Amino acid sequence: MELEKKTTILLSARLHSRLTRLARRRKISLGELIRRACEREYGLAEHEQRRSAVRALADLRLPVADVATMKAESIEELE
Repeated sequence: MELEKKTTILLSARLHSRLTRLARRRKISLGELIRRACEREYGLAEHEQRRSAVRALADLRLPVADVATMKAESIEELE
């Protein structure tokens, strides 16, 4: 990812300290920590990451019945 824009934000001393420690533990910069948080929070993940997540969900093999059986089971529970 090419970084092209600079933004200045003000943090409380407490928050800055907590984030700096967290970044150090993760072995990344404070800027990278904040960029990742923004991507997660605001849905700005890269297109390939989204596609990968969709593929992972599609590959799940969950123990489900056919649609008619599931509908019948749902209706039985309501009665």
